[in-house]
Amino acid sequence: MQDQNDVLKGSCNCGAVTFTVHGGGQSVSACHCGQCRKQSGHYWASGYAPRSNFDITGEVRWFDLTETATRGFCPACGCFLFWKAHDEDGMSFSLGAIDGPTGLSLQKHIFVADKGDYYEIADGVPQREQ
Repeated sequence: MQDQNDVLKGSCNCGAVTFTVHGGGQSVSACHCGQCRKQSGHYWASGYAPRSNFDITGEVRWFDLTETATRGFCPACGCFLFWKAHDEDGMSFSLGAIDGPTGLSLQKHIFVADKGDYYEIADGVPQREQ
């Protein structure tokens, strides 16, 4: 289990964007919405932390796919790294982009009403329709 002193380090595929999250991922979820599935190729697993806990180096390109949130990615290799709601101080980060073990455990599945029909969720982790 992570605590406030834990540090996670991540990067995109090409290494042009690196990031550090101080305090680890405070909420860990798997998003099954159609947008995350299209962008990631399956569902998107992410950690969440206050924006002040992040150190990001390199250029991040932000894309507002909806009126409520923006997604951050590397403009060189296209890796989807961050998701941020416009009305929140925190930010989600891709668990797949973490370099090495995370020490985290999945806490919830979200937007399961939109999940793909080609898989089942059978891990016993709580599920939210939206």
